[in-house]
Amino acid sequence: MADIPMSPRSTGTTRGRLLPPPALCGFLLLLMLLFAVSYAVGSAAGPVAPGLHGTGSGGNGGSGGDDDMPGMSHGSGE
Repeated sequence: MADIPMSPRSTGTTRGRLLPPPALCGFLLLLMLLFAVSYAVGSAAGPVAPGLHGTGSGGNGGSGGDDDMPGMSHGSGE
């Protein structure tokens, strides 16, 4: 029997191995599109509560809003 020399893989199969599957590319494209649309809708809607400030900038000494609801105790159900 004659030995058949092993040829390197053709460039088509090597190129195909380096690319991700088409379903993954489609999923990532759809995901990016959804993020872009949700960002655009959020920008068009504007801020949810324009007068709302962070907990650290409040006038209650930076306690994080513990005094917002009178009658509520922080503990084991007392």
